[in-house]
Order: sequence, then structure tokens, then C-alpha cells
Amino acid sequence: MNVLVDAQLPKRLSDFLKSKGLNAMHTIELPDQNRSSDGYIIKIAEEQSRIVISKDSDFLDNYILSGKPSRLLIVSTGNITNNELITLFAKNLVELKSLFAKNSVIEISRTEIIVHY
Repeated sequence: MNVLVDAQLPKRLSDFLKSKGLNAMHTIELPDQNRSSDGYIIKIAEEQSRIVISKDSDFLDNYILSGKPSRLLIVSTGNITNNELITLFAKNLVELKSLFAKNSVIEISRTEIIVHY
């Protein structure tokens, strides 16, 4: 599974996902780093078949309007510590992988995973 972690989330998340065998990158690794535009992030995600992981609802709006990015994980936890975020992903990674095998837009909160159709 290929993922691209957006700027509002810590690089530590992409590092954790790499440690679990995912092909993960963070916007800090892009040429404009965390100043990368949403359009550029979507372009890279589409070219490299990556799931965009973001807290930014603009990506969901863009998906509704244009179908891009073609796969999106919205993190709707509100303020959360990095340790809590990593724990949340560790606890739910297997399920997220399974859900992305058949779905395009998924949301994860502190208490649930929602598949958007």
C-alpha cells in the first residue's frame, strides 16, 4: 500500500507506516515540502497510486467534485498527541488495509472508522 501523509500530520506517522511495510512518504519529502499545494499532492498521489492521508477536508471536497485523489483517508480525531495518533494507526492498520482494497474514501476518528460511498 502506497500512502502520502499531508502536512498537518507528523512525519512520524509516515515513518511508522514505513516501519510496517508500507510505501509511505510525507509532504516534507516533496520539492515544496509542507508548502506543497493540494493540487500537487493530488497529482503525486495519482501518478504514484498513493492514498492521501490528511486532516484537511479540502481533499474530501475535491474528491466529491472531481473524484481525486482517487483514494483518501481523512483523519478526524481533532487535536491528538503524536503518540495517540500512532497508537490509533497501529490498532487499526490491518482493518484500514482491508477496507482500502475495496473502498476509496475512509475516515478514521478516535472511536470509529467510516467508509464513505
